[in-house]
Amino acid sequence: MSTDISALSDIKGFIGACLVDSDTGLMMASEGGANFDLETAGAANTEVVKAKNSAMKALGLDDKIEDILITLGTQYHLIRPLDSNAAIFLYVALSKKEANLGLARVQVKTVEKTLSI
Repeated sequence: MSTDISALSDIKGFIGACLVDSDTGLMMASEGGANFDLETAGAANTEVVKAKNSAMKALGLDDKIEDILITLGTQYHLIRPLDSNAAIFLYVALSKKEANLGLARVQVKTVEKTLSI
């Protein structure tokens, strides 16, 4: 098992990140987040993932979430369920002023490929 998400801290504008089990809301790994409660963020965003999966089911969509982007006034929050296990997701918080969203998405995908759960 490999849950090393430390490479996410290389993303420009990085605030914090965690790997979360969406069945329980429990954090499996974290990086950064000195002034950001990653445990609460991970647990709360479990509800976001569950709501989107529920909406897709209600709409009869036979598809999967690639990522979810939440844009705040000063931050981007990126949620990416793992291809290998959709019940587990990466959550990354970035400074909107500093981050390049396109590059950030590529970097998150790259880190995802290094994980084995």
